[in-house]
Amino acid sequence: MIRALALTLLAPVAPAATPALDWQPCPTPLFSQLMCANVPVPLDWAKPEGAKISIRVSKLPASGDRIGSLLTNPGGPGGEGAGAIGRGELGTTTPEFAELRKRFDFIGFDPRGVGESTPKIECDPAKLYDPSIGMFPRDNAAYQRLIELNRAAGRDCLARTGPVAEHVDTVSVADDIDAIRRALGEPKISWLGVSYGSEVGATYAAKYPSRVRAAVLDGALDHSRPMRLTIADEAIAGEDALHRFAAWCQTTDECALRGQDVIARYDQLMRDPRAERLANGFYGGLILTQAWPPLSKLLANATGDKPDLEPLLGLSSLGTEYGSSFRVIGCHDFPSPFTSAADMRVSASLVRKLAPHTWHYSEMWELASGCAGWPIKAQFPPRPEHVRDVPPILVVGGEHDPSTPLVWARGLVSRISGGHLLTYAADGHTGLYNSACVRVQEAKYLVSGVVPDRSTRC
Repeated sequence: MIRALALTLLAPVAPAATPALDWQPCPTPLFSQLMCANVPVPLDWAKPEGAKISIRVSKLPASGDRIGSLLTNPGGPGGEGAGAIGRGELGTTTPEFAELRKRFDFIGFDPRGVGESTPKIECDPAKLYDPSIGMFPRDNAAYQRLIELNRAAGRDCLARTGPVAEHVDTVSVADDIDAIRRALGEPKISWLGVSYGSEVGATYAAKYPSRVRAAVLDGALDHSRPMRLTIADEAIAGEDALHRFAAWCQTTDECALRGQDVIARYDQLMRDPRAERLANGFYGGLILTQAWPPLSKLLANATGDKPDLEPLLGLSSLGTEYGSSFRVIGCHDFPSPFTSAADMRVSASLVRKLAPHTWHYSEMWELASGCAGWPIKAQFPPRPEHVRDVPPILVVGGEHDPSTPLVWARGLVSRISGGHLLTYAADGHTGLYNSACVRVQEAKYLVSGVVPDRSTRC
């Protein structure tokens, strides 16, 4: 699911002393050598001597001639990075990243408020989403009920979580990364971030340019784009992805609906009163091409003679624990642009025109709707983004990425001095998870620090 940085507003905080890491074994079925530790950081980096919170960090040690530490983020907002390393995510088990495994300590971390970092974001998930109101309120009264729902949900999250809920923005995460760097004893870090992790990496590079050795920003977000524009961008991308999925279904035996009208099947699904949750669950499969075969089976079963919608409903993140962290963090970085019911209806009408089939769900609309009336002040709304005085940085964007459209990668790379764009033509969200060619280029770059030739495409 995934996000700008005027340097004058983001002057680095004076570094506080960071204790050395106390690594303890935390093996997983995939990696017996995985180690974990906790890094104490200030709750509020503007008051470094004040209350502390704890950031969970994991390490998969380099197996060969070590270059340094490769810090990673799997996306979100709300993704658990420490656990992702142990589960073999972020390409750690792919042959294309074998050299990276030899040359780098892979470092994962749970961003503040997430996973095993403490305190953790806590909300009553049932208060975050009310299907009777939905994300597209039909009239002024429903819009007011949405505002009241969001205000009550935000207050509930703040009461359950405590003050950390007011400090889980991406700038604070960037400061946490520098504390991790110091605890690792590294003068510079390399970075591998996908989706929301690209925003985290860009934010860190803007604030701490001299501490970046290399950075991959894959499935890139352009945090300088206004919310109304990102909503439109993502609506177009989601509609394109559904049509690409339908075209794939016409030509492959892997699709359970081969030769059938997949768009009509999807429209049939969307006639259910639970369309928003079903669209959200479907989206979770649409973003990864390896999930397309089972997704086609779910769609076939949900629209067959005896419709079974429960599996797709079970994939929905609306009103879940993940939805809690997505909302609390997301509202800091992507606050709602809507000022009235009429204003929201204008945007909703545009989304329906741009995405006549998939309009029921996109991540940016979820935030725009869910953050309307949110009572916690946004600490990092979109603003002009410039990343200067850094080594060459590799930005990756996909021509058919349903979650982070290629236009975002183009916008981000234009604001990075020495930025280089690698484009992949494959379907799916992020090159790392959908293209072996992209993984090869990312690995070469992270080892050498040299970006691919400008003629390189995947």
